[in-house]
Amino acid sequence: MQKIAVFPGTFDPFTNGHYDIVKKGLLLFDQIIVAIGHNAGKKHLFPLDKRLEWIKKVYKNEPRVHADTYQGLTSEFCKKREATFLLRGLRTINDFEYEKQIARVNEHLNSDLLNVFLISDESVSSVSSTIVRDLILYNGDYQRFIPSEIKIDVEPLQSQDTKGKRR
Repeated sequence: MQKIAVFPGTFDPFTNGHYDIVKKGLLLFDQIIVAIGHNAGKKHLFPLDKRLEWIKKVYKNEPRVHADTYQGLTSEFCKKREATFLLRGLRTINDFEYEKQIARVNEHLNSDLLNVFLISDESVSSVSSTIVRDLILYNGDYQRFIPSEIKIDVEPLQSQDTKGKRR
């Protein structure tokens, strides 16, 4: 039986921190599905199809990593994809407390699901999608925080009103 893990998130955008967790996860799992979930509580800077395209581009030469999207419960997505592991990255103690709560609910909803937490490398532990989005919007040096395969057209993003009116 293959060890399939789902690495869920909004990946808005996919960062080197996310990349680090997938790289480490490949040491443990036969297949990793980077699953872009729809989170109604978040406003996204980048459209879903663009985020999916970027992740596919990053892993175009790695057949064990797949990208997909889903709506609804992560535990249900895992069942549909026959994944028995949920992969999550931890940067800080705050991440752990938050992820622990979600892990318990997911394991309650899907008893076949085992949560696996990997600690991000120190070199990327300060990287979050929120920080990268702000760097992009305010003309900061964001490129070193995302995989080189991801090319962002910054001009339209910076021309919009950045005082909270994100699309």
